[in-house]
Amino acid sequence: MDIHLHNTKTRKKELLTPVTPGRVGMYVCGPTVYDRAHIGNARPVIVFDVLYRLLRHAYGAENVTYVRNFTDVDDKIIARAEETGREIGDITAETTAWYLEDMAAVGALEPTKMPRATDWIGAMVEMIEGLIGSDHAYAAEGHVLFRVRSYEAYGALSGRSVDDMIAGARVEVAPYKEDPMDFVLWKPAKAGEPGWDSPWGKGRPGWHIECSAMADALLGESFDIHGGGNDLMFPHHENEIAQSRCAHPEGEFARIWMHNEMLQVEGKKMSKSLGNFFTVRDLLDQGVPGEVIRFVFLGTHYRKPMDWTEKKRQEAEKKLDRLLRALSISIELVCPPSHEFADLPKGMQIGLEDDLNTHAALFSLEQQAELVEGLASGDIVSGEPHQGDATREAAVAFATGLDVLGLYELLIARKQRRLAETSSLDEVHLAFVAHYELAKQNKDFSVVDELKAKLLDAGVEVRIRQGGVDLIPGSNFDPTKLDGCK
Repeated sequence: MDIHLHNTKTRKKELLTPVTPGRVGMYVCGPTVYDRAHIGNARPVIVFDVLYRLLRHAYGAENVTYVRNFTDVDDKIIARAEETGREIGDITAETTAWYLEDMAAVGALEPTKMPRATDWIGAMVEMIEGLIGSDHAYAAEGHVLFRVRSYEAYGALSGRSVDDMIAGARVEVAPYKEDPMDFVLWKPAKAGEPGWDSPWGKGRPGWHIECSAMADALLGESFDIHGGGNDLMFPHHENEIAQSRCAHPEGEFARIWMHNEMLQVEGKKMSKSLGNFFTVRDLLDQGVPGEVIRFVFLGTHYRKPMDWTEKKRQEAEKKLDRLLRALSISIELVCPPSHEFADLPKGMQIGLEDDLNTHAALFSLEQQAELVEGLASGDIVSGEPHQGDATREAAVAFATGLDVLGLYELLIARKQRRLAETSSLDEVHLAFVAHYELAKQNKDFSVVDELKAKLLDAGVEVRIRQGGVDLIPGSNFDPTKLDGCK
């Protein structure tokens, strides 16, 4: 297999050549845990979850280490604790659990390792001491700062010079800085704030040092892939590179840097002031299933801006139902996903190997679903339902494709929900027919009209034809509203 990924650092696609042959290490910047994750936060999770799944199929699950951190000490967390009067540990434990629950709902596997920043303070202090010892950092007024100009390649990732950054940048001016661009590695703790003992007094780490220290401890001085949203390219990732390369001059830090583009809602930047800001949990609670969220996200290449729209949501519902038909055939044939990279549909292999082109992969998957249905239909005509080798091979490839895109388990759950919903709708159908027959006898259709209105509110179309009544659930079908329809 030849997986090519766009490297932000070199501005070109590069063949993934692992630092350690046969093994891959990947670090992705995780959340600051103080509130629910909004849908923009879910984009890097889904992007790098697909890459993680692809790497597991290509190299074997035991040969891929995926690290995603939790920032559990931060100004926003401290502010939230002050606002609510709650303990910081309670807030971070709760929001970490929320995050994992919501990301699981959109089909994300848990990474191999999920370090919490507060568990790695010692490693951060040790790295800072080393940077001071090599004259890349200095202590001043209880702070420790990194000397940006001591690293000649600073700015190479984001493609700007230090002077340009100073001219228009988010630079904190402070009297204890030797240079405006120098950034904080350690800061003193204010009264009432969390803090840890250090050679520079009680304090806490800056944001950037935590990822460098944890990546070094868990993946080594050189590893394969570092990912995150492109909003992190500067200053966070630029600072990570500088401090890591200076702390370990012989190491590469990350070979390939990958950045996903941002998310919009109906063509506009998501913001609370525009009323188009919502969390993953908001969507789930509104009845948008996790597989729909994931499918919409996969439809746009990760390096292009993604637009969440109602039209895309509706289209995803319909396409997922078509995929569900092919999955039902695969289940009937007892064809679970293969863990062999070669068993992916050919079009998916080509798309995913080409810089994780999930748009192309989805198109190939839909074609594979049509192939499975067509072959299965031919088997039935021939009198041997689903027994052909070609049908089985196609079904295995389809199930494997679903798995690599993170849709297999989500569609299994969708199928189970549909079975439960169908059972509930069958009961309502029997009751509606009884009321309809009674109404025809009594010439009073008021109860039937009332039931039709309730069913419509539940997302069910009522079609009364000669010889029967059909209840047809739509894409907005809400089975929780059926109780009042009997």
